[in-house]
Amino acid sequence: MAKNIILTAAVLALTALWATAHASPPGGPPPNSAADTAGRGADAAPKAPPLGNVVIDSIVVYKSERRMAVYSSGMLQKTYRVALSKHSVGPKEIQGDQKTPEGLYFINGRNPNSRYYKNLGVSYPNKDDIARARRLGESAGGDIKIHGMGPRVSFERHQTDWTIGCIAVTDEEIDELYTTVKTGARIMILP
Repeated sequence: MAKNIILTAAVLALTALWATAHASPPGGPPPNSAADTAGRGADAAPKAPPLGNVVIDSIVVYKSERRMAVYSSGMLQKTYRVALSKHSVGPKEIQGDQKTPEGLYFINGRNPNSRYYKNLGVSYPNKDDIARARRLGESAGGDIKIHGMGPRVSFERHQTDWTIGCIAVTDEEIDELYTTVKTGARIMILP
């Protein structure tokens, strides 16, 4: 028990240090970061310019804020509003709990023809996730993605949490991420 508390404290400390190093500069995000309403139709605020030829090498997801920030060489490039699961409080522990994981992972694949349009694979579960699930006598699960909405999800539904543990953006946004996020990019998922 004490070992788990110490390990959890160490992970939280490292996460805080990493997030602080990747925080927005004083005065807020740069002018080309996305408005919270990017990709939301005719009544939306003006959209941020596309990322262009930039290579995204790290991503930070703030679950409680439903926000994802993308970085290139430590510089914030854009933020996105995300949809998660209705059961998104706390880290994913076992297969079927419909939670989004928390911790450090990597983009480990991409699918141009997924059920939800396109996706980027997230390297969940890591060895700690597997060990935690085994202690509970369960499987850790897997198949966590950053994906679009696809034809079955309306824009209105996307405004609420609807995934079963993944991180969802609009189809237009996953197009942008699909072309700019490098395989192997770090993704830190915070509470």
